[in-house]
Amino acid sequence: MNKYELALVVNAKVEDEVRDATVEKAKEYITRFGGTITNVDDWGKKRLAYEIQKMREGFYYFIQFDAEADCPAQLENSVRIMDNVIRFLCVRQDEA
Repeated sequence: MNKYELALVVNAKVEDEVRDATVEKAKEYITRFGGTITNVDDWGKKRLAYEIQKMREGFYYFIQFDAEADCPAQLENSVRIMDNVIRFLCVRQDEA
């Protein structure tokens, strides 16, 4: 199993319940595709480096998980179509 990190930027204009449901759905996708979540970091509301879809702020979440090599591709396909996710990035972490 490899270690991965999923970075999510969630729309800052939605309600807290909708934002929490979006993060829970991403975590559900990870477990559905065979991954196990090891850590979730909530960085809160931050200013974006540049304007995206006329938004200047977003909520940042970093989800670390262990999974097989095919999980990130399936995860990205599912997260890509989520409504309130502005940007996402899934990367493999180095074994340090």
